[in-house]
Amino acid sequence: MKSVTILLDTIDKVRKFVNQISRYEGEFDIVSDRYIIDAKSIMGIFSLDLSKPLKLSIHDEDAADKVMEELEEFIHCPNHK
Repeated sequence: MKSVTILLDTIDKVRKFVNQISRYEGEFDIVSDRYIIDAKSIMGIFSLDLSKPLKLSIHDEDAADKVMEELEEFIHCPNHK
């Protein structure tokens, strides 16, 4: 399993993220504090505090690099400009 920090701080970002991640067959979770949500669930994502970065867990090691490349715009790197 690979994990990456993402930021989904607008409605448009959430919608675009769910559309992109739903194209993959594998399992993906979003972790926020003690909550674990299916990353393909738009309603589940909206139940989280979206003002903070979230952790995306990618359970398919083989597809992880491709998924992370496609979702690059959502990856949160505080020191990245």
